[in-house]
Amino acid sequence: MSQKSAELVFRSRSEEETLRLAEKLAEGLAGTELILITGELGAGKTVFVKGLASGLKVPDVNSVCSPSFTLVNIYEGRATLFHVDLYRLEDPEEIADLGLEDYLGNGVVAVEWAEKLPSRIEGEIIIEVAIEVETDESRTIRVKAPDVYLNLGNE
Repeated sequence: MSQKSAELVFRSRSEEETLRLAEKLAEGLAGTELILITGELGAGKTVFVKGLASGLKVPDVNSVCSPSFTLVNIYEGRATLFHVDLYRLEDPEEIADLGLEDYLGNGVVAVEWAEKLPSRIEGEIIIEVAIEVETDESRTIRVKAPDVYLNLGNE
């Protein structure tokens, strides 16, 4: 039986609002989801992951930073958070060498620059987050996920 998906659109007027939205999403996670995050440079992808970390009760949320050079950062909380950044990777082989599939099912996997993934990952619970820059401070955040994850409401 396939799950019904839906998309919600949020307007964030600050980093704090983006953090709160991601935190609320994370509070409903089982701990085995794949979150694919897209958006231009400076859109707030890492801010969103920081909010996920907060919702997953990672003790030092301020330690969450973009793994542009390390490629994967791992944070322990209520569930393990694998924070992946594909920004520097161009070759699909490099992305395959990351072993992303090894993390799946072992925690929440949040992938920044997910549009660089060479193919769709099947069989996982996938939540897609697209962040669009509107102004210096405001963002449009689209969250597409199985219905069960989307009782985020508007604050």
